[in-house]
Amino acid sequence: MSKQSDKLWQPNACILCSLNCGIEVNIKNRHLINIRGDKKNPKSHGYVCQKASRLNYYQNHTSRLTHPLRRKRDGAYEKISWDTAIQEIAQKLVELRTKHGGHSIAYYGGGGQGNHLNGSYSTSLRAALKTPYFYNSLAQEKTGDFWVNGKLFGRQSCHVAEDVENSDFVIIIGTNPWQAHGIPQARKTIRTLAKDPTRTLVVIDPRRTETADLADVHLQVKPGTDAFLLAAMLGVIVQEGREDNDFLNTHTKEALQLIDQLKAIPVDEFIHKTGLDLELVKEVARGFSATQHGCIRADLGIQQSLHSTLNSYLEKLLFLITGNFGKPGTNNLHTQFLPLIGHSNDPEHGGISTRVTQMRAIAGLFPPNILPNEINNDHPERIRALIVDSHNPILTAADSNAYEEAFSKLELSVVIDVANTETARLADYVLPAQTQFEKWEATFFTLEFPINYFHLRRPVLKPEGDTLPEPEIYRRILVAMGDLPDKFPFLSLIAKIDRRVPFLRIFPTSLNILITLRPKWKKLIPIILYSTLGKYLPEKAKSAALLWAASLLYVKRYRNAVARRGRKNKFLQLSEDLFRDIIKNHSGVIISHHNYDEVWQLVLHPNNKIHIEIPELISQIDALRFENTHDNRQDFPFVLAAGERRSYNANQIYRDPAWRKKEFEGALKIHPDDATVLGLQDGVKAVCESQKDSIIVYIQKDKSIQRGFVSLPHGYGSEHPDATTEFIQHGPKINKLTSLKHCDPISKTPFHKYIPVRIYAL
Repeated sequence: MSKQSDKLWQPNACILCSLNCGIEVNIKNRHLINIRGDKKNPKSHGYVCQKASRLNYYQNHTSRLTHPLRRKRDGAYEKISWDTAIQEIAQKLVELRTKHGGHSIAYYGGGGQGNHLNGSYSTSLRAALKTPYFYNSLAQEKTGDFWVNGKLFGRQSCHVAEDVENSDFVIIIGTNPWQAHGIPQARKTIRTLAKDPTRTLVVIDPRRTETADLADVHLQVKPGTDAFLLAAMLGVIVQEGREDNDFLNTHTKEALQLIDQLKAIPVDEFIHKTGLDLELVKEVARGFSATQHGCIRADLGIQQSLHSTLNSYLEKLLFLITGNFGKPGTNNLHTQFLPLIGHSNDPEHGGISTRVTQMRAIAGLFPPNILPNEINNDHPERIRALIVDSHNPILTAADSNAYEEAFSKLELSVVIDVANTETARLADYVLPAQTQFEKWEATFFTLEFPINYFHLRRPVLKPEGDTLPEPEIYRRILVAMGDLPDKFPFLSLIAKIDRRVPFLRIFPTSLNILITLRPKWKKLIPIILYSTLGKYLPEKAKSAALLWAASLLYVKRYRNAVARRGRKNKFLQLSEDLFRDIIKNHSGVIISHHNYDEVWQLVLHPNNKIHIEIPELISQIDALRFENTHDNRQDFPFVLAAGERRSYNANQIYRDPAWRKKEFEGALKIHPDDATVLGLQDGVKAVCESQKDSIIVYIQKDKSIQRGFVSLPHGYGSEHPDATTEFIQHGPKINKLTSLKHCDPISKTPFHKYIPVRIYAL
């Protein structure tokens, strides 16, 4: 390709999963006409899946929001100015904060998939509102896992990575990387692993997935029995004396008590409940305990199924008791440039709980499963206002009907989004944001170890219509609320000088003085940075101001690892070099290079010991032996797994159904024998009914599905305008079937992968 044509390609990143692979885009008339992998990206190296090629459907569609909207008394919407919208919203927020307190207001979102940078400025708005309530999709998917991490490693913000690329024995549980990705260059990595006769790939999944087809062993477990399988594997290992005692004695606490309890597991009985071959399971357990470089990759298949939090504990015990941690090819903790989550103490240790349902915070988050009940009641301390940013809970959270009813009870609802979503069409005010290709953006999914990466993406399109980036929306609301001034003349001048001579430290010194004089502004620093330092960053990268502070903090914690990038190990110079490189390198940059022994610095218990016993979950292991896995579900004889990853679904990011080359209606997969018994043929419509509601589905016979088990994809059910501007639903709204109560007792993670349903002909 000629140099001239190369100039037409602009670097950016895919926004469809947590990997955010680097891409290059070719633009004509505001359309992303060609998309390819970016070979300069230091993490993805040009790899990209087929879904990224359709990103123009995210950027250009008829549901795009371009002007602020206000709902009228008759339910219709009218265009209003930004000044009107901001003033009216701010006035109502101040009234609620004054009369009912910050707990009367909740925030849902903080940047959708891939646009974490601009959403992160919401911390200033939440602080000004004095709301403790932060809801998002992570809290619906991962809080049980976060809670377990906190118990094991000392903080809920500790997070486990898996080194699949260098592992000799990989166990994949409840995920299908062929479609869901989740590991770097997933399809290439899985193929390489499967072809190597010296390495072993084991897949645990109720369905015969594409990844399972390539595996050495597929343990096709009965739905909802993962805890029995994982516990049985632990039982095999300890009962045969295969645990790594040197590792346990050196790096863990309370291991002896745990081993004694695992020895009591009735292995044969538990494996029988899973429907698997006894000797095959034992062979897998023995093989994993024998390897020196084994790792486990787990995801929503077990984190949103029965025993959700327990499952997260058991899969971590597997790699911990075998010593497959803290070395190449195993599981490790990792650093985070800008953490997605925080830490919350349990209520008995001073942690906060909600006023109505008394649900604890986990990782600074609250689970969406409780939100409708926090709103829809007469409690004097109920939630009365909700701000939703780049999320669509009406479709994506459990029990859509409960959410719709709750929205009708709110005194104020505001949606910030790029698209006129189902949630936006229920809000009092809709504020249009710029797309991820129209502003500086980044993801905080920096989930690798030992090398970690960060990718700040520059805009490749000018903003469309009367739209704003999220930090500017938050800033204007804070100014209208009277919590911040409109301008900071002196600090802005200092910021301008500081960018010319950053090593004099005049800006951080002046900022510290300002916060000392105005201590109430301390929690509003992100917006202050945006309003001052942001104005003088290269290429108008105003939203990147927060990354300056992040660079300082990251270097302070991981100075040696950052220095291994090849820079001089002087603190201020190191942080400024890191910040400059992040802004300058449009294809992404390596931010740190750790040594494997440094993983123990990331274990935050005293003496860097892993507290391997969690009493609350040990009792759940003991209770498994009394659990009936053949429960009476005569009225709802099928188990539905909601949210399968397929070739043409991608959360709710794509609004226009035309992006799909196939799988237009998101069919329900069912075993051919079950379909025959029900008198159903491929392509016909049928009813899928749970205890909550029913939906219409299309039938697809599929031998990869077990009998008694059915599957529906996520990312469908959205309503898109047709040629007549009427909104037409495309595919199943699966969360009409889900229940707020059907969830994990500790984390309230919904059991989306285990929904009892019945199916019958339409």
